Amino acid sequence: MELAALAELNASAQAVMRQARAQVLAKMGTKMTVAEKTGRKDLVTNVDRSNEHFLVQQIRRLDPAAQILAEEGLGDEVKSMAGHVWIVDPIDGTMNFVHQRNHFAIMMAFYIDGEPTLGYIYDVMGDKLYAGGPAVGVTLNAEPLAAPLDVSLADGLFGASAPLLIHDRFNMQQVVSTSLGPRIVGSAGIQISQVLAGELVGYLSYLRPWDFAAGRVLGESLGLVISQVDGTPVNMLSSGAVLIATKSAQRAILAIVK
Repeated sequence: MELAALAELNASAQAVMRQARAQVLAKMGTKMTVAEKTGRKDLVTNVDRSNEHFLVQQIRRLDPAAQILAEEGLGDEVKSMAGHVWIVDPIDGTMNFVHQRNHFAIMMAFYIDGEPTLGYIYDVMGDKLYAGGPAVGVTLNAEPLAAPLDVSLADGLFGASAPLLIHDRFNMQQVVSTSLGPRIVGSAGIQISQVLAGELVGYLSYLRPWDFAAGRVLGESLGLVISQVDGTPVNMLSSGAVLIATKSAQRAILAIVK
């Protein structure tokens, strides 16, 4: 895709994200229906579904031939990353959304033939929209975002997954003790955005494609490293333990994990 067309798509996608945020905020004051998916800690609401419906509709308008992989299943059955593929998470951190009305994000990502092209993470309550990609640059609320410093694990705070930390999966307790301390939010989008902003040196959790697709685009554009916990490349169509970190922190974490 030519740069001019990509820049226009980027601007249009950011407008869609702002509309999605406005709709979510409006619905937060109305009666919410909450259901369990796989259990009481895996929730979905009518707002998740309505926001996904809106985002899928808007993507169809912007990019009619694209495939859409969406968390709540309102997109397509995507089996290949060939061509244009959008990956959507309408509400990331639904448990937070339901119980705290805070610390949740809307995420969307665009890939061309498997290559990370555009990504969007919207911290809804913080009103922070991280947007862009390798060709158009990364912005925070339309202002250029500088790449975070390459801080080591020992010199930074680390975004930890509570289940991985509690059960010491992948030597998470040693990773955390090596860092300056853990920070646990309960939203991949929020914690990945904190890595983008240089507030954390890394984040490790068990993630699905819609949890990390946007973070991969934005993170790699800013010089961060995104991989599976063993250092191998992520698979955009499958789940796994995914790490996003500074290069220095990644080296230390992989040494501990291995």
